Amino acid sequence: MSRPRLGYRWTVCALLFAVTTVNYMDRQVLGILAPTLQRELHWSEASYGDVVSWFTFVYAFGFLVVGRWLDRVGVRRGFAVAVVAWSVAAIGHAFARTTAGFSAARALLGLGESANFPGAIKAVAEWFPKKERALATGIFNAGTNTGAIVTPLLVPWITLTFGWRWAFIVTGSLGFLWLALWLLLYRRASDQPGEPAEPAHVEVPWIRLLGQRQTWAVVIGKLMADPVWWFYLYWLPKFLDSTYGIRLSQVMAPLVVAYLAADAGSVTGGWLSGWLIKRGWTVNRARKTAMLCMALAIVPTALAPHAGGMWTAVLLVSVALAAHQGWSANVYTLASDMFPRAAVASVIGIGGFAGAMGGWLFQRATGRILDATGNNYAPIFLVCGLAYVSAWTIIHFLVPDMQPARLTASPAPRAAGVTPFPAPEKTS
Repeated sequence: MSRPRLGYRWTVCALLFAVTTVNYMDRQVLGILAPTLQRELHWSEASYGDVVSWFTFVYAFGFLVVGRWLDRVGVRRGFAVAVVAWSVAAIGHAFARTTAGFSAARALLGLGESANFPGAIKAVAEWFPKKERALATGIFNAGTNTGAIVTPLLVPWITLTFGWRWAFIVTGSLGFLWLALWLLLYRRASDQPGEPAEPAHVEVPWIRLLGQRQTWAVVIGKLMADPVWWFYLYWLPKFLDSTYGIRLSQVMAPLVVAYLAADAGSVTGGWLSGWLIKRGWTVNRARKTAMLCMALAIVPTALAPHAGGMWTAVLLVSVALAAHQGWSANVYTLASDMFPRAAVASVIGIGGFAGAMGGWLFQRATGRILDATGNNYAPIFLVCGLAYVSAWTIIHFLVPDMQPARLTASPAPRAAGVTPFPAPEKTS
């Protein structure tokens, strides 16, 4: 068998983009159908809140478990199991009849979907050199915004034509179509002729990862930024409604503009650091320069509540969404810059847990702040505007030179045939 062509790794990237799009479609269907389901199933606001909360809670803890599990079983098999799990859960919504049934479906969906980002980052680490990882991450991460755009265009048509249950069935089935392509096409880079071999299995305790400054740099990058993304995802339509009187029939245009900008930012942010590396910059300098540019671009979003008109506010938020995705592409890549490939999914899992739990807490705080201030969004947007600059400062303090983490396998697993980590490449 001949070595795969150079373009094969971009085929892998395309698969990761597609599955991330499906991931976001499956999680968003319930939100779009919420008014229909509340009328048909007689849900109260509290009941709907309980159903939604199960996804976020299990999703957060799923990051810890699934990231570790992916490092054990590998990306090809792990992604396959995860997509089956979340596709079954997505379709399962169509057969739920009670609040408990929907809650169970949301919990399983959260568990399965938590594998997407640890698995995708691990696949990028297996196939892409460091100078291309942020760009590849930015491309597949753009699937989040594509899913956010496609779902509200597709789901209403399916619902009005065939009924809401078919909306869950059709979107949930897309995962199985992707799975066939994944199993047909994906192979580990080290399984290909001419590629350097890596240990088939390694073991490193979480406590050892938590003792690394490099891990905490990733955690901070997720903990302080992800809650802002969740805020935009769930509160932007409400902000436009409360501040500018934008109703449901009018909200599609500003949302499409905002998420198209986020798509562009995801790719551009990843491309920027890779371009700087190709020009001879160190990984440390390139990643941090790109992240600082993104952080500074987000600061003006603090002015969104004071904008003179709706489109001015949308422009400020669109820039922030684009910069967030550029930031996210580089933060994800930090893990593969500073850790061996066999530990990447575990580190991303820890960071993802921190980001999801931070998002859960920030959403609860947002509601209380709005209740207490009479829907005054200014203090919330101020926090959003300053979060990234603060996170960048802490990351730079934690890893000033982005030196690779020094990890070795624990003695007990090695005695059972487990190979220690190879020494990672230096980044500066």
